[in-house]
Amino acid sequence: MTAALLGIVASAGLVEPAAHATTAPPQFTDAFGLTVIDQSDWLGEGGRTFTVTVATEEVPAYQVMPGQVSDEHVIMVTLPTGYDEAADYPVHYTLHGAGEYPLTQRHKEIVEQSTEDAQLITVTPNGGGRGWYTDWVNPGRLGPQNWESFHLDQLVPFIDENLSTIAAKEGRAISGHSMGGFGALHYAERRPDLFDYVGSFSGDLDLLNQAMRAAVVASTQLASHGTPTVAPDAIFGPPIWPFDGVWNRESPAQHVESLRGKVIALYSGDGGDMAVDPLQAVAERFVWQTAVVTADNLTAAGIPFQFLDYGDGGDWAPGCTGKHNQRACLQADMDHFVSLVTDHIQHP
Repeated sequence: MTAALLGIVASAGLVEPAAHATTAPPQFTDAFGLTVIDQSDWLGEGGRTFTVTVATEEVPAYQVMPGQVSDEHVIMVTLPTGYDEAADYPVHYTLHGAGEYPLTQRHKEIVEQSTEDAQLITVTPNGGGRGWYTDWVNPGRLGPQNWESFHLDQLVPFIDENLSTIAAKEGRAISGHSMGGFGALHYAERRPDLFDYVGSFSGDLDLLNQAMRAAVVASTQLASHGTPTVAPDAIFGPPIWPFDGVWNRESPAQHVESLRGKVIALYSGDGGDMAVDPLQAVAERFVWQTAVVTADNLTAAGIPFQFLDYGDGGDWAPGCTGKHNQRACLQADMDHFVSLVTDHIQHP
């Protein structure tokens, strides 16, 4: 493991590779502009999850959080139980939220629990603390911040090259939480040729919403989302009319037509009791509003979808109270989406 990966593993509380694992993970090689820096053995018990660390010229350096190295991108991969290199498996890409890592104990546990009985490869790539799953307009001295190009033009074929996958949109799903929910719909809309299944878990879907614009701009100024911080217009450009064309163009809620024919699922609570954990309650209320706008636009376009609007969470999952970043809610979201995908998708 690299020093960066060891730091993240330690801070996230991940267990060291299982001593009893007798078969090493599939070994990755350079492809499609990604250079393999390091690859871990299995993380924790069970021999299903490992990481591969890559470098890319699309995002040669980024704003790091503790334990990260600016020119290294850690990607978490979870294989299905009994992974067979002679079979072809569907792949689920799932995108983390702002101020988060791809590799944490919580992400690992959520993915492993949801795929315990699923013949599905899951890939959680680095999206940066404030990458926003897009190619930045004004990256400045950082150099290119082409997160979208990194993931769609490089990572997807890289995974197909190194693992036994169904290398077609019929075998690919994408989901994400919060910033990652934005990324999932945005990627599926921009590249409908890559994904047939898309899920947003409390996603920031409407960039015309002024609260969402404020959240994106705030993320550029928060050291907790990576240092150094960047200019407020670095990602999508100025957020005010008449200079906000990129914000309007990149907003998933208003560009749903290319999702026609796909399996679509939107998940959100309403914040529940606003007096309890008010910051997360208000955050979920705002993203719920963006889900409603997206659902309205899908309905107007005659595109079938599911909107899992679980309110205060009482009927969704034990321990879910409808807040924005709540483990119980996210686990239930992921469990449902994985079941939805595996009920429809081609199996090996």
